[in-house]
Amino acid sequence: MSEQQAAPTESAPSSSSDAGGGTLSASEALAHAEAQQNRNLERGVLLYLIGGVMLLASWIGDNFIGSIPPEVAALPALIAAVLLGFPLFISAFKELMGGRFSTAMLASIAIAAAIATEQYRIGGILALILLLANQFVQHRAWGAERAIAELIHRTPDDARVIRDGQEVKVRVSEVRVGDTVRVRPGENLPVDGVITSGSSAIDQSSLTGEMVPHEVQPGEPVYAGTTNLSAVVELKVTEVGEETTIGKVSQLIREAEQSKTPRQLLIEQVASFFVPVAIAVAVLVWYINAQDAELFIAVLVVASPAALLLSSPSAMVAAFAAAARLGILIKRTSYLEAAASVDTVVMDKTGTITTGKFAVSRLVPAEGVEGATLLQAAVNGEQHSNHPLARSILATAEKARIEPDGSDEFEEIHGRGIRAGTSMGEIHVGRSSWIVELFPALTDEVRGLEARIEGMSGVHVVLGGKYLGVVGLEDSVKPNTEGVIERLRSLGVRSVAIYTGDRLSVAERVGRQVGVDTVEAECLPEEKHEEIRRLTASGRHTMMVGDGINDGPSLAAADVGVAMGLSGSDIAANSAGVALMTDDLSRIAFLIELSRRTRTIIGQNIAVSVVIAIIGLALAAMGVIGVIGSAVYQLLPALFVFANSFRLFRYGEAYTEADQAIMLEPIEPAMTARQARLAAAAS
Repeated sequence: MSEQQAAPTESAPSSSSDAGGGTLSASEALAHAEAQQNRNLERGVLLYLIGGVMLLASWIGDNFIGSIPPEVAALPALIAAVLLGFPLFISAFKELMGGRFSTAMLASIAIAAAIATEQYRIGGILALILLLANQFVQHRAWGAERAIAELIHRTPDDARVIRDGQEVKVRVSEVRVGDTVRVRPGENLPVDGVITSGSSAIDQSSLTGEMVPHEVQPGEPVYAGTTNLSAVVELKVTEVGEETTIGKVSQLIREAEQSKTPRQLLIEQVASFFVPVAIAVAVLVWYINAQDAELFIAVLVVASPAALLLSSPSAMVAAFAAAARLGILIKRTSYLEAAASVDTVVMDKTGTITTGKFAVSRLVPAEGVEGATLLQAAVNGEQHSNHPLARSILATAEKARIEPDGSDEFEEIHGRGIRAGTSMGEIHVGRSSWIVELFPALTDEVRGLEARIEGMSGVHVVLGGKYLGVVGLEDSVKPNTEGVIERLRSLGVRSVAIYTGDRLSVAERVGRQVGVDTVEAECLPEEKHEEIRRLTASGRHTMMVGDGINDGPSLAAADVGVAMGLSGSDIAANSAGVALMTDDLSRIAFLIELSRRTRTIIGQNIAVSVVIAIIGLALAAMGVIGVIGSAVYQLLPALFVFANSFRLFRYGEAYTEADQAIMLEPIEPAMTARQARLAAAAS
């Protein structure tokens, strides 16, 4: 078989540059790849027709036209054998130069042996059958590629850009970051962006697998390939082309398909040993059977390890398609393999186990401080932060008609808090331990007020060295978290832990509610990282799940790092090996199930491929099947491998249907606008 058969994913569609230097849209890239595939098919069909006609002419001349000398009748068959065998000879040469010995090598030796023994028609027919089989395999592989491409290539070719106040329709390749794009109801979004005008329902199922539309307002991010359902919206472009979320999904899937896992490398090593063994057996059969060339050729053909080489890549293609359908982006196949062995799962709390939608529940000003002053100082300090607690404080202040002062002098200390220069003076806002570390004299005051927000997350505020009080916020646990943790245990996970930077009382309350084994609170990023490294060093196979900037180091240190949600931090997503396009924790259990199912499928592929090859080798050596029969027989294990692997395409469909019953309810603010104003006015 040809080199492409051993790596059928190389022709995956990808975005490329057009003649004008711009980037092709996803649909254009898919059409381009499909056109290239059709051109390859046309060239192949032409080659097969020419070779087939010459073989037929040779056979007719030899059997029905008695006046033609045998040497002349054999000439078309010789040309056909060389012509049809040429692609296989090229692939074999590449294998030899690369130090590999695989299917093309065996096929080339068999065809060369047929030509050397003047069995030209047998060599030509053998090459034709092998090429047709290879074409069939590539077609099946292309079908898999196209299924993935159609799943993720949903971005339109054109976009409506607002320029000089006018709507202009342009090619997506002409859209630039910072442009304003208008999207009408029923249209797919062409780019990633942030809503600047309008409110609508967005169908994000192409990315997240969630069937319930997501309601978006100005200021919220939206993503290419999703569908605008209900109203006209305008968005400011943040990413275009392959830098969009859906473009990265496509790119990473292609990279993952082509990467080689330790298991695939082992398979290739086995195949490289198998080829010399097959050649030795063929030579032995040839010698024992009085230099019978047909037996020699049949043994070489039937021993081709094509199916063995396809065992892992075909399963990985199908597994990545199944994962993408449920909004699971896996960066490399090694992460999918590692997920099968996970026995320890560590989760961040905020935004992972909980919704991350904090609401201000209590303002506790220090003695002599008004609530409005506390809230104003907190707003001024947090106005530039993207932390969930900061956003919740700003939202509450907006309802209380308290505006930030617009100052831009600030420093964010990850995992601790913010130091800001404001119109009120220097403000420190953050966790209690950091405030006490900076201002030891305030220890008693901080501890006293913190006791009044027991079980809540607290943001402490200091203005010019004076303690103003604490803002208490509460976060809700995601409704399906407890069920997910039970499912993880049923899958053999030995330990589920929470590592969080939040206070111990808050972490323990959440831990008891969802039923984890261990809670580590008030962890700095480096402490989380060190704990993950310690677990890994002790022999545990770890999975870290988080969504924040402070989770980046620990996500990278874990055997499998999982970044949560489309809106998670870029640092978390870049550090993790897996990114979930949804905030639903149930995807973690599915990832482990998919990994184990994929491992099982690959094992089945390897076992059946080897058994069929051994049986075929014995049948060919005994002369039960001839040259042509061996070529047909050799296709059987490849067909099994593809059929068995492609079962993974549908894996998770029932899971998705059951999953629709578990939907996150919108979290109502714990404090209404009127309550916020009253609390701010209270002293």
